[in-house]
Amino acid sequence: MKKLLLTAMLLAASVGLANAQTAQRQVVEGGGTGPFKSEVVGDASCPRFTVYRPQNLKEVVAKQGKLPVIVYANGACYDNNVEMRLLLSEVASYGYVVAAIGAYDEEDVMATWREVLLFNYPETKGEVIMANGEKIERLTEEQLKALYEQQLKEREEAVKKEKKSEEQEAPPSSIFTTYPRMLLEVLDWLTDQNAISDSEYYHCLDLDHVAAMGQSCGGAQVLGVAHDPRIKTCVMLNSGIGDMSMMGSTVETLEDLHQPMFYMIGGPSDIAYENAQLDYERIADNIPVVMLNSKDGHNGTYYEKYGGNYAKAVVKWMDWQLKGREEQSAMFLDDEYLKKVFPEWQGVRKNF
Repeated sequence: MKKLLLTAMLLAASVGLANAQTAQRQVVEGGGTGPFKSEVVGDASCPRFTVYRPQNLKEVVAKQGKLPVIVYANGACYDNNVEMRLLLSEVASYGYVVAAIGAYDEEDVMATWREVLLFNYPETKGEVIMANGEKIERLTEEQLKALYEQQLKEREEAVKKEKKSEEQEAPPSSIFTTYPRMLLEVLDWLTDQNAISDSEYYHCLDLDHVAAMGQSCGGAQVLGVAHDPRIKTCVMLNSGIGDMSMMGSTVETLEDLHQPMFYMIGGPSDIAYENAQLDYERIADNIPVVMLNSKDGHNGTYYEKYGGNYAKAVVKWMDWQLKGREEQSAMFLDDEYLKKVFPEWQGVRKNF
């Protein structure tokens, strides 16, 4: 009897640990411009991911119904989603639960973007204004050289320190700390949470409407899991596989697609431009695909207020594909509408 009781207690404890346990939360840019103010959440039961969601989930579900889900992979296949915090928070404010690879982090979003933009100043922009109103000036060659030398020195010092540590005999780790399967793992976690009666997500998620989205290298991770039948649409931000092999994805991976695809590319100055064009040409004739090209380069508009125009495009695509709002399709199917709303953007589509 005691053995049975102990077993029951251990089982209860393990189930309890599996339940969603919000450990940290923050609100970015006032919660976004959507009808449901969003928040950024770190969950103790899902430590390698960050969740972007509307505040007061139960109230939002009561108003609009269960929330579609988006799983997101980062640029550089990085284990941190701070760079996309403005866009992901904005998307969540329109009634989505977004689970992003990378543990919850309160790093300064603008400080992160400042460093990115200093080293990768968008060639297509005369000036760069960040969401906090700060203007980023293009660095001179001398300033860039000084920064690179500083980084090189810091790297050399870090290497020397590492050699002195006890870890020097450990095998070298991969530069990538994430993998495509993580997108499905967090989807599995959300699926479990949706079924656990005392979970924050209980009966809040519309798991029949799931999207996978990734930026740059994260797009390769999206292609790596796009075969999963639960994923109803994919969004490729500044990304394309082309003739590359990355994260296990190759040109053959395009043959596994079964859902509508949206490529949001930054024009010819975007390093992903050529690969995205090749993907568009190669995607099978039974797969609907839209490609929009702006003139924002590889950094898109993610550092702008509320994620800029890229966030607007993502919201419209998700509303159309995951919520069935046909009126949101105009940006993707109507050239006149696109020219009116974003005159510098160009769009192509096939198989609709």
